Amino acid sequence: MKIKKGQMLELDISGIAFGGKGIAKINGLTVFVEKAVPMDHVVARIVKRKKQYAEARVDTLIKPSPFRVSPKCVYSGFCGGCKWQFLQYDKQLEYKQQHVVESIERIGQILGVPVHPTIPSPEIFEYRNKMEFSCSDRRWLLPDEMDKSDIDKSFALGLHVPGTFYKVMDTRVCFLQPELGNRILDDVRKTIRASGVPVYGLRSHIGFWRFIMLRHSKAYNQWMVNIITAKEDRKTVQSLADQLVKAYPQIVSVVNNITSRKAGVAVGEYEILLSGHPCIRDKIGKFEFEISANSFFQTNTRGAQRLYETIKEYADLSARETVVDLYCGTGAIAIFISGAAKTVIGIEIVESAVNDAMNNCRINGISNCRFILGDIKEKLTELTAAPDVMIIDPPRAGMHKDVVHKILELAPARIVYVSCNPATMARDLGMLKESYRVLEVQPVDMFPHTHHIESVARLELRKMAKVI
Repeated sequence: MKIKKGQMLELDISGIAFGGKGIAKINGLTVFVEKAVPMDHVVARIVKRKKQYAEARVDTLIKPSPFRVSPKCVYSGFCGGCKWQFLQYDKQLEYKQQHVVESIERIGQILGVPVHPTIPSPEIFEYRNKMEFSCSDRRWLLPDEMDKSDIDKSFALGLHVPGTFYKVMDTRVCFLQPELGNRILDDVRKTIRASGVPVYGLRSHIGFWRFIMLRHSKAYNQWMVNIITAKEDRKTVQSLADQLVKAYPQIVSVVNNITSRKAGVAVGEYEILLSGHPCIRDKIGKFEFEISANSFFQTNTRGAQRLYETIKEYADLSARETVVDLYCGTGAIAIFISGAAKTVIGIEIVESAVNDAMNNCRINGISNCRFILGDIKEKLTELTAAPDVMIIDPPRAGMHKDVVHKILELAPARIVYVSCNPATMARDLGMLKESYRVLEVQPVDMFPHTHHIESVARLELRKMAKVI
């Protein structure tokens, strides 16, 4: 049977791939099916045909899987925010664990590593402390909106259709953020539309209003509103800020980031404080962190505590160790483990993050952490002695080979590797495996209803390990 693009096929979904697509087999060919889960029986349309595989989308759900649930959100299946809302949460956790196992075995070529059941998120809705919504002069319609003539297609404030930069839905409610965030967003929408000032065209690059970013402090139930615009117009944005602060006493910070860059990134070239404080504060465990509009902070505050507790457990500290924290960011991990270590040295290439890390140490009265600004490949060579423990929390792309080489030269006795990408984690563990044993891995769910998963791996230096 020859399979080609546009063809409709009846398929039984047998598995789920990393990235969240269902897997079906037909005549030996693997078909990745969007919006499908194991034990679905579907009719799917082939949208892409390659030599080794095909991609398809569900057209008709003939018999739903017993693992399916009704999604809470009307945008489920269309929005890039959470693609797995139709999948039972316990199954989400199971498949995430499975993806970590498969990555370690297939990519890292390491067998027999204990990968524990995924630690669930304390909340599966309203867990995000930061949401970013795009403005657009073109609204992408849901299928049931297509025939409605009264919908204004020239305005949207919301989230993107996955894989696109220009398709923006007019998102009225997002269940990933606390309920008050949706009310704030709706008031912002009304004010922007009534302002007479044009929203930004994602293709034309003409217009004023670009993004609205909302940050929420779980510890103090306070909000920051960050208004990102294409140019400075203090009068227009100040009016919006004043309305919001008057309506919502929980809003303690309103800032305006201004960027003329065409890139769709909600970071300004400079910032103006419109109301209140330039930062909000939140807590992970007993530690307090100051968060500015553009600083990094784990988006799932309560999930972050579970993640950091796992890191601390795997570091196995006794207050005598020197710990090096690579890719330390704003110092959250270093601060969280500081009480159990003699010294923590963080290395980070982003200057603003290092400044935030030093400030966060000051806020928490911590004196045994220091931070080094610079490229990790270069700064590791400046360490005069091997640390007792090394914590590695790289970006999604994982570690540079030169960093791996230097780690193997330093040969710390223990490594705790933290990752948001099972594939690059497995690759990096594979490069370390001749010198280090991977003792165990703990997945931690920070992003319910998505395929994304954090993992913490515990590594131990092999006796008589060869230093490369």
